[in-house]
Amino acid sequence: MLWIIMAVLSALFAGLTSVFAKCGIKKTDSDVATAVRTIVVLIFSWIMVFLIGSFETIADISMKSLIFLGLSGLATGASWICYFKALAIGDVNKVVPIDKSSTVLSVLLAIILFGETDNLPVKLGGTVLLAAGIFLMIEKKQNSGGEKGSRRVWLPYAVASAVFAAVTSILAKIGIEGVESNLGTALRTCVVLLMAWLVVFMKKKQKLVRQIDKKELAFIGLSGIATGGSWLCYYYAIQNGDVSVVVPIDKLSIIVSVVFSYFVFKERLSKKAMLGLLLMVAGTLLMAIMK
Repeated sequence: MLWIIMAVLSALFAGLTSVFAKCGIKKTDSDVATAVRTIVVLIFSWIMVFLIGSFETIADISMKSLIFLGLSGLATGASWICYFKALAIGDVNKVVPIDKSSTVLSVLLAIILFGETDNLPVKLGGTVLLAAGIFLMIEKKQNSGGEKGSRRVWLPYAVASAVFAAVTSILAKIGIEGVESNLGTALRTCVVLLMAWLVVFMKKKQKLVRQIDKKELAFIGLSGIATGGSWLCYYYAIQNGDVSVVVPIDKLSIIVSVVFSYFVFKERLSKKAMLGLLLMVAGTLLMAIMK
């Protein structure tokens, strides 16, 4: 199935996004970095729209779809702002597992709201494995290295990012119905862009844009391109497949993040965290294969 392949590609690009973004916000303010990278995503998205030729269908989009695409854009913006703030003050291997906990909520909401009950025992079993794996990875991160309470400021941001990400999946599934996926992605990115820059101006950080290090700016740009690629694949997948299957596959991006963070940032996993990662992979593969 093509939508499963697209979900896998979404995971690959999302994993690269985390690594590129971490490299781009070592000295750059996370809100500013989020706003700048959103410009890259927006340009990338609209280029795809014109290449595909779906711009002409914009007048056919229903008001319901526009509203839900807009709401999903707001949820995405909120998730991004929280996620990249967490990345800026925490380790990739600490932040990513918590962010991926949105998978469990997304799957359960998809089953309840969209009636995706085919092979329900398999989906619930896979969700349990995902939850257990996430718990093991989060447990490890919170208790390792003798972290002081003051250094756990990233935790609320990571949790908020997960909640907003779960809401995004549901809103986008409704909004993308009957809309060409690339066009839908481009439209919601406009909302994300407005929200990201609104935060920058509200916090009076616009002057920091000129102070971005050129090397970090390059990584921010790469993270934007990776995000654009991930979004285009992801929204094609949820438009044509089951949210309860697509979301877990997309969250396998954690494998890419962990591998790259090991080599790039020297962040290592404990045996407990590695077991958690394996459980997450097993749960995802169970739902994908038994679809």
